[in-house]
Amino acid sequence: MATIKDVAKRAGVSTSTVSHVLNKTRFVSEDISVRVMAAVEELNYAPSALARSLKVNHTRTFGMLVTTSTNPFFGEVVKGVERRCYEQGYNLILCNTEGDVERMRSNLDTLLQKRVDGLLLMCSEVEGRDFDLFTRHQPVPTVVMDWGPIGFPSDKIQDNSHHGGYLATRHLIEKGHTKIGCLTGPLDKLPAQQRLSGFAQAMEEAGLEINKQWIVSGSFECEGGEQAFNEIYERGPLPTALFVCNDMMAMGVINTAHKKGLSVPDDISIIGYDDIKLAKYITPSLTTIHQPKHRLGQQAVDTLLDKIQNKRASNKVIQLEPTLVERDSVKAI
Repeated sequence: MATIKDVAKRAGVSTSTVSHVLNKTRFVSEDISVRVMAAVEELNYAPSALARSLKVNHTRTFGMLVTTSTNPFFGEVVKGVERRCYEQGYNLILCNTEGDVERMRSNLDTLLQKRVDGLLLMCSEVEGRDFDLFTRHQPVPTVVMDWGPIGFPSDKIQDNSHHGGYLATRHLIEKGHTKIGCLTGPLDKLPAQQRLSGFAQAMEEAGLEINKQWIVSGSFECEGGEQAFNEIYERGPLPTALFVCNDMMAMGVINTAHKKGLSVPDDISIIGYDDIKLAKYITPSLTTIHQPKHRLGQQAVDTLLDKIQNKRASNKVIQLEPTLVERDSVKAI
């Protein structure tokens, strides 16, 4: 493999001149520039990104940890992150945690050893944890995306889940529903807690009874929706409407209801949360709460860049606001 010294020898110039030509850091005459670029092409020379990163003390690379999931929500956010990194001239190393704390620790250790310039964390495994990795390595600017309390310094981008839960329930109430249930995500996760609290606030403001028989927790996956709906079905008479705390669960609910001979929305209305792309293509198309997923990814990268470029030590929280998307899964009564 050719080195910068080989290029300099072929072009008859110094290595510093080759560096100036390639990096455009100083004026070099056109004749010399042509000779250098001809030598680069002849020798098929590729500058070492590693050597350059060691010299300038940054790698123009971000690391991202994300929980592996069938939920397209994560993929849509990652797409926003990757697009913004590309626009800003950064590379992205993506690591899946598989929901395993030890794998997450191993991935995090690897990213820090690779001297990434910053970290983006979108995995619930970080919630409430204080990692010794952050003391074993040089501090790295970090942004946590959409999760609960953490035990290390970080900026945070999050969805206003309480308001989203409130919006969903208010919509059902405005459509005339008074018998409303809530299928939540895992209640050890902050987003699920906040969406349930938004549901409770809307019910209380409307003077409606919260029937605990109609509140069931499940995983944030299709199977979680299936399991939660089966549980509520077995408890007796169903509500006329359900706020289901994410779209994947809602799709599991609609499928399970159909198998039981129930029609959505004629027999039971469903509203979801996230507004994943699939939501408008299922039957019936899903009324849901929109999270700005692409903007969440872009905002996370911009926040990380701001922290790096301005050497900002303070940690801030940026909250993105959800909105209602009306489709066909909620009936007015």
